Amino acid sequence: MSWNPNLEPKCVEDGNLDAIETVIVPRARDLGGFEVRRALPAPRRQMVGPFIFFDQMGPAEFLTGQGIDVRPHPHIGLGTVTYLYQGEFEHRDSLGTHQMIYPGEVNWMVAGNGVTHSERTSENTRAGVSNLFGIQTWIALPEDHEDDPARFEHHGSEALPFLQGEGKEVRLILGRAWGETAPATLYSDTFYADVVLEPGAKLPLPDDHEDRGLYITQGSVVIAGDVFEAGQMMVFRPGDRITVTAGEQGARLMALGGETLNGPRHIWWNFVASSKERIEAAKEAWAAGDWEHGQFSLPPGDEGEFIPLP
Repeated sequence: MSWNPNLEPKCVEDGNLDAIETVIVPRARDLGGFEVRRALPAPRRQMVGPFIFFDQMGPAEFLTGQGIDVRPHPHIGLGTVTYLYQGEFEHRDSLGTHQMIYPGEVNWMVAGNGVTHSERTSENTRAGVSNLFGIQTWIALPEDHEDDPARFEHHGSEALPFLQGEGKEVRLILGRAWGETAPATLYSDTFYADVVLEPGAKLPLPDDHEDRGLYITQGSVVIAGDVFEAGQMMVFRPGDRITVTAGEQGARLMALGGETLNGPRHIWWNFVASSKERIEAAKEAWAAGDWEHGQFSLPPGDEGEFIPLP
């Protein structure tokens, strides 16, 4: 779909540095040759809209026989969003889902009152050298949906709205923005998009969302004359009209935000909740390991191991 100039808001040229509330530099972790950079939660910002966890996975190269092996582990109170630039992996969960994910697609798993899943590089991919590069984030659920039954959705790249023109390509992963709506079922007003900009191209951020941020995965952007490089997240003040300009090498961004929740969330390991009591109950259930009658069960087809409670 071509970029619609009627959707272009009248923005202050390149935005205004006063409109940047926070700049976040992610913490890097080496997971045995596989680097993860975590932008959220951060000391000055727990969430951007409902987004409470934001990890850049890779870029990483795996030799023949290697890959990722994230053993079965539990979640409550959140939705996980997986989006890849390069590579693939195999998702299994306690709902019985068995789903491959490839670049440009989205896996949306809502934990609700409890789900278990694993993520592994497939045997076919391990047969040769492979790469992995992508983003995984968590969205905290509103209180009235924290105890909903778990669910899973996969949407291929052809199902996601795609806007193109004026040196920019935008694939809307979740929510609504720029006059388009993505197909995944959400529980609060949200937007999340993969943006590729040619050198000098300009992107207006939606100005009708309460909270907005950008994470730069490649290249750089210019805002009010200042340059921001890959590996930085900017969070903007509500209501300000913002346009970002790609730097000399162009840029790739994840744009995110939406409606803020009614209060902070508690985070412990893989659990998110509005109350500590929900967290404690989930800890006890996972430690008990009652896969048949308890709160959690293991994914069919990947029941031989799991990550123990820390």
